[in-house]
Amino acid sequence: MHCTRKITEDLLWIGGSDRRLARFENLFPIPRGVSYNSYLLLDEKTVLIDTADESISRQFFENLEYGLDGRALDYLIIQHMEPDHCALICDVIRRWPDVKLVCSAKAAGMLGQFFTPDMAERAITAAEGDKLLTGRHTLHFFMAPMVHWPEVMVTYDELSKTLFSADAFGTFGALSGNIFDDEINFDAAWLADTRRYYTNIVGKFGAQVQALLKKADLLDIEIICPLHGPIWRENIALLLEKYQQWSTYEPEEKAVMIACCSMYGNTENAVEVLAAMLADRGVRNIAMYDVSGTDVSELIAESFRCSHIVLASPTYNGGLHPKMESYLADMKAVTVRNRTVALLDNGTWAPVAAKHMAARMEELKNMTVLEQPISIKSVLGDKQLDALSALADEIASQLS
Repeated sequence: MHCTRKITEDLLWIGGSDRRLARFENLFPIPRGVSYNSYLLLDEKTVLIDTADESISRQFFENLEYGLDGRALDYLIIQHMEPDHCALICDVIRRWPDVKLVCSAKAAGMLGQFFTPDMAERAITAAEGDKLLTGRHTLHFFMAPMVHWPEVMVTYDELSKTLFSADAFGTFGALSGNIFDDEINFDAAWLADTRRYYTNIVGKFGAQVQALLKKADLLDIEIICPLHGPIWRENIALLLEKYQQWSTYEPEEKAVMIACCSMYGNTENAVEVLAAMLADRGVRNIAMYDVSGTDVSELIAESFRCSHIVLASPTYNGGLHPKMESYLADMKAVTVRNRTVALLDNGTWAPVAAKHMAARMEELKNMTVLEQPISIKSVLGDKQLDALSALADEIASQLS
């Protein structure tokens, strides 16, 4: 049975959601599942904009056949060749063998990699600024390389002022009937997953996102249709503001993130004391994470949100605790920058974790590391309290 929703008079959402998948890309936990959005334009010509993941193939084809209502499918626009959006291309062609494929030149090359070599011969390649007239609608194509694959393009519908944005402006989370941003509580239910999606998947490509935002700024956009998550038609300014912050690596909030590894609780106790000192100085926005038990995708998302980061780790095998090492490696991978960082380490006989953390921060851009890391030997003692107090003073003064 079909499950579709009308976006405009002749545009349908025909996607679906997967609530069984545990990890997106077999990496990022998605306890709320994920949606795969696909769109069908019903004009003089019929146009399918992207397919979906194989996991929702039954729902997808029921929706597509319902939307077409016996009509032929004229065009399939392929904006992104990642398998969660291109998996059903061959099945679409089997059902509608005369369908024309429209994609970027790089995507045409990838068609032969994912499917059969002659698949690329079916494709009509679109270049920057090319148009497709479907009747009442004129679709404009804009290249968006590395947002977040090199072949990506986005599509703008001149008549309905709709931007089909591929993986840009997407989010983790399954849809539950309410597919529009004005039907959900975005801040409470969706902002965290939107941030985690952007920072971990697109975060590395801030310059490329900036290039896309500049193109979008020249368009009159009333609707944004991404490939994951809700469709935007009311709070577009908020979404663009977040993307501007994230893609320029500016802190989203004046906040303190404390990322701590602790083997027996002693390092954790030290940062608990620091957190209390910060609270006493009026700092309200404090978030503490056990790096060993928190998925690194959450840590990366918070690294983008917060202006100040406290890294606390015991020395382990003459270096960093492996979980802290992994987190800092991911910070480098997604190019976190423009943050203020304080370091705290612990070691019973040779504490060197701060030295290693400082070296990792030197690999990042525009990271301000506060002087004089705090070093604990085994347990927090009176001698370190003054140092913690001074650190709390410095952080609180910067946040005021």
